[in-house]
Amino acid sequence: MPRHFKPHVKKKLYPSFKTLFDPLQSVLPDAPVLESRGNRPLQMTFEDQLKALIFFHLEDHESGRHLLQFLKEDDFAQTYIAPEKGISKSSFFEAVNTRGLEQLQYVFQALYAQARHSLPKEHAHLGELVAIDGSLIDATLSMHWADYRKNSRKAKVHLGFDLNRGLPAKIFLTDGKGAERPFVPQILSPGQTSVTDRGFQCHRRFDQWQEQGRLFLCRIRHDTVKSCIEAKVVTSGGIVFYDAIVLLGTPGVSQTEQQLRVVGYRVDNVEYWIATNRYDLTAEEVAIVYKLRWNIESFFAWWKRHLKVYHIIARSEYGLMVQILAGLITYLLLAIYCRKEHNEKVSIKRVRQLRNNIRNEARAAWGNAPPPSSHRHERNHQNEFRLYAKT
Repeated sequence: MPRHFKPHVKKKLYPSFKTLFDPLQSVLPDAPVLESRGNRPLQMTFEDQLKALIFFHLEDHESGRHLLQFLKEDDFAQTYIAPEKGISKSSFFEAVNTRGLEQLQYVFQALYAQARHSLPKEHAHLGELVAIDGSLIDATLSMHWADYRKNSRKAKVHLGFDLNRGLPAKIFLTDGKGAERPFVPQILSPGQTSVTDRGFQCHRRFDQWQEQGRLFLCRIRHDTVKSCIEAKVVTSGGIVFYDAIVLLGTPGVSQTEQQLRVVGYRVDNVEYWIATNRYDLTAEEVAIVYKLRWNIESFFAWWKRHLKVYHIIARSEYGLMVQILAGLITYLLLAIYCRKEHNEKVSIKRVRQLRNNIRNEARAAWGNAPPPSSHRHERNHQNEFRLYAKT
């Protein structure tokens, strides 16, 4: 397989397309090689697969069938996105469901490291903050591995989100019943603080995380039993009404073995109770950190709505992970692009602008001349179109 990556031949004609894909130039040469499993050469290389999946998310396609038709009929996509000899429906979905996962995982981690150094670090005084949460994906009944409940199939992604830079950092996939708490040690790196909601409250795991030297900040239920060891002075008139070193849980039943800190504060008549082992933060800073957790919810909502990440084109667990990683890679490319070109965070305004720029540059490049794609594929289009089935 070629170890280089050429997103297009006439790079100077498509500055927006080139700028978006440029970060991959330094990543792909070191990616694991994708090799054919038989004697036949690959009909779709990893570069082809990656470009097609990024294009799927970037251009807001409705299905795998829609993408394949676009790769076949659109001049720009046919020339610079689709494989040299085109790609059949069966070959495309075979590739998505059985190949490229190792390579995509490598590209995602390498691209995150690149984006991490390209984007400014906000809230640096609060430390390295990682929100951890899960999000359900509606699955079809034929996806038997995505167990959730009777007559309902769902998968769940477990995401670590870099709150300092607004970037997805680590991802895992399970069925819809998959527990979220066990992924905290897998997502969190030394020195980072996990920021989680009440679903992560578990006194036994609080003890384990402290024994492992892991930092955490977790909202807890308001009625959790607290045995106060040392109460701290709270300034009257502020949002904070409680700050103490405690043991959590009912003594002899569910009480923590190790002490931790609990901060209580009130915002808009809603009380928040936060358990943490971050003793270096003020009580007000603890409240600020937990407020930042909402950014992962905003990311999930934006990701689903604007990049169609959860519009399933693969039904196997392997293929769904391939699709999700491609969506994350697309987001990282957009984050680097928006920072470089506009000194801004990712927004749908800039994504739409990028889409329009690519289309306008393609029209300007072709002009009135027949595009080379018009004679690249000498096939019976009518017969091939019959092969398409909605996926």
